[in-house]
Amino acid sequence: MTVQKRRYDRIESLNLLSYSCINSKNEMVSQGMGRTLNVSEGGILLETHVPLEQDCIVSLAIGFEDVVTEVKGKIVYSQKGDNGRMRTGIEFIEPDEHARSVIKQYVEAFSKKYQ
Repeated sequence: MTVQKRRYDRIESLNLLSYSCINSKNEMVSQGMGRTLNVSEGGILLETHVPLEQDCIVSLAIGFEDVVTEVKGKIVYSQKGDNGRMRTGIEFIEPDEHARSVIKQYVEAFSKKYQ
């Protein structure tokens, strides 16, 4: 029997995004572009060409169709994928109502489309 550790279902979804990594001194230590591999109401799996700083807060600007929303998250894990790119699991940190609403609507619409 497999126990599901995730609180939210994830949907496979490719969305471009920009990110900034902010350290504990509130300084930007890196920034770049990436894409989501999957999305849930609680977080994303992010693919980038470079590893992200493990102890930083990640500020994300994600494009869901024609709506861009900003949300912050913390890195839960990071590993190199088969294609050589980094895959980083990010858990959202207290998304505001707008971000929560956009993400929820996107996940629900995408789930209905492929059921």
